[in-house]
Amino acid sequence: MVELKLYDSLSRSVRTFEPLTDGPVGIYSCGPTVYARQHLGNMRPYVFADLLRRTLSSAGHAVKHVVNVTDVGHLTSDADEGADKVELAARRANTSALAITEHYTSLFQADLQRLSVLTPDVWAKASAHIPEQIAMIEQLQARGFSYRTEDGVYFDTSRAPHYGELSGLRASAEHGRIGANQSGKRNPSDFALWKFSPEDGPRRQLEWPSPWGVGFPGWHIECSAMASKYLGDRFEIHTGGIDHVAVHHCNEIVQAEHALGVRPWVKYWMHGAWLTMEGAKIAKSAGLAPNLDDLSAIGVSAAAFRYYLMTAHYRSPLDLSLEALRAAETGFERMSHFVELHVEESASVAEASDAEWRRLFFAALYDDLDAPRALAVLWCILADASFSAGARARLIAELGSVLGLAWKTNRDVQAGSEALQLLEAREHARAERDFSKADALRVELLRRGFAIEDSPQGPLLRRAR
Repeated sequence: MVELKLYDSLSRSVRTFEPLTDGPVGIYSCGPTVYARQHLGNMRPYVFADLLRRTLSSAGHAVKHVVNVTDVGHLTSDADEGADKVELAARRANTSALAITEHYTSLFQADLQRLSVLTPDVWAKASAHIPEQIAMIEQLQARGFSYRTEDGVYFDTSRAPHYGELSGLRASAEHGRIGANQSGKRNPSDFALWKFSPEDGPRRQLEWPSPWGVGFPGWHIECSAMASKYLGDRFEIHTGGIDHVAVHHCNEIVQAEHALGVRPWVKYWMHGAWLTMEGAKIAKSAGLAPNLDDLSAIGVSAAAFRYYLMTAHYRSPLDLSLEALRAAETGFERMSHFVELHVEESASVAEASDAEWRRLFFAALYDDLDAPRALAVLWCILADASFSAGARARLIAELGSVLGLAWKTNRDVQAGSEALQLLEAREHARAERDFSKADALRVELLRRGFAIEDSPQGPLLRRAR
């Protein structure tokens, strides 16, 4: 087995990856709260987790990947205050909470497919795992880590000496700013395990009976219970966005370790940095939330967006700009075009260059998923004329798949029947040597957004710039 190094947020160091068992490597990725469409910033952590999964597989590890879907319990404030985001969206749309969550879950899964993200082994929906969450709360209660207030059951962070290790804040004044004004809590950093349904106001659609009363689970207990159900009391890797470090993941750790009696619960914690726009975090609350459809409208494909994400290390912030996206689309199309033109050329004997480029590619990837360095290797392969174009194209296609880059071909261009008819008519005009008509048809295709590239295999439609 090759040596793979990963950055662990808990130890704040790059560590050599060592699985817990000979079985599949367990990965749990915090999934979306499905009350709205996931924006481009939301998608970056899943592309990062997919890169991790593909890298582990390339290193010879079997993987079991679990992604949750939060369809209940995530309130508008991380301090366990405010409305349930799903319930609020349902009221605003005058529909059921189930309709909201099913709609946005389907959109999210479709967007992952567009980004070539592998389907997880388990989709874990929070509302389908209420018994597991209640059981974990009961374990915490039996061990003296919970208490009851007027609005719910809370975890007592003062009983957990290691609380806050991940964030470096501990149960301190800094952590205490979260929820400091909430009545009934013993400590400002305490968090809800179970919330009671309010007696006044609109009745909740999503609520369940429990030993403490009718209500719903806290956001944090959901992930601890579902991860442990599918991956065991201890597993290898937990991923998420950097914004989960300060609260959500600190709470996950402390409740899981004290409920299950294990330490550490997770061996490696991995977090991806934000995707920003003009230096600001992309956020629905700020009204700054472009999605994949918005990219398509400006001629940038989902595949090129994934390519763009590969140009920065997953732990480095990446700023989104139209200029950068256009450059990514151009680079992706150029490499796609090379693969398309040469990948089926006759095979040649494997050369020394092939082995060396492979070594450099995986050396980059196994060094904490250094995708930018690995991507640079692909460009070096394309430029290396010391071995055949066919061998280079096949190597780029093979290694690119480890990055999740699905190179486009002429067949992938979303040209309607009218554009294809114009292309056919243009070729017929050229065959008849009616070059004025052929040029006019080229101009018409350009007006519709398509450029023609002539190749040995025939004409190729490309997006016009």
